[in-house]
Amino acid sequence: MGKLDAFSEIIERQTPASNLTWLRVGGPVDVARPRSEKELADLLKACRADGVEARALGDGSNLLIPDDGSARLAVRLSEPAFGRLELDSPRIVAGAGVKLGRLATAAASAGLAGVEGLIGVPGEVGAGVALNVSTHDVSIGQWVESARVVGYDGEPRDMSHDDFVFGYRGVAFTNAIVVSVTFRLDPDSPEELAKRLQKIWIARKKQIPELLDGEGVARMFKNPIGQNAAELVDAINYRGVAVGGAKVSDSDPNLVVVKRGCSHKDVQRLLDAIQTEARERLGVELERELENW
Repeated sequence: MGKLDAFSEIIERQTPASNLTWLRVGGPVDVARPRSEKELADLLKACRADGVEARALGDGSNLLIPDDGSARLAVRLSEPAFGRLELDSPRIVAGAGVKLGRLATAAASAGLAGVEGLIGVPGEVGAGVALNVSTHDVSIGQWVESARVVGYDGEPRDMSHDDFVFGYRGVAFTNAIVVSVTFRLDPDSPEELAKRLQKIWIARKKQIPELLDGEGVARMFKNPIGQNAAELVDAINYRGVAVGGAKVSDSDPNLVVVKRGCSHKDVQRLLDAIQTEARERLGVELERELENW
């Protein structure tokens, strides 16, 4: 018997990728859903003892799982202990499982500005901070005051803003799972923030109609410094181009849209083709935002 056998109550075996990622592509994955920070720490220690690689899984908005699944244990912080929001103006403490949109609306309602640009952005606080989610309106890392994390060795610790390395949509750190984050925001008028939220929300939904249609959608590439990935994909005439069940969005050329029956290989081939064309025709190296799991 392995150490992980003691966690059978919280581990769901062979969970379909369609239940885990926005693209709904790929094979099955084992998923653990710890119910507390202590249970998370104990789980990670058991993984290390059994030689099983654990990895945090947010809402899967930027993940591509192989067709034959993954041997990793996905760790989802989706239980109530990780979904709390606490207000102590000008601070908000958010659990790792809090949706970015919920954080944005809660802050605005409390008259706290800074993260309203996250409305309509897929993802959760934990993954958002770990990847420093950024839009034209906000970079989440700039508002982080501190975070509580549990290392993959099972040891919890507190991190300050300076302990992170925040880059543009770059991994801030990879050796721990975020449990909760304290944001320090700027006081502002709730009425003005509500108007700002609505404006950003309407604009974002117009940009990505596929999200409203319930199709599998994910962003493909990071913006190169001083350039726009969608414009570069458009420049090589890949808007609307399909490979198998994977297609470049007609509304935003930096989105891949998948149809029923699409495979991991279809998405990979489409991204490979775009990267090759951009390199050969534009001399640009497009870095993937969509991550192989």
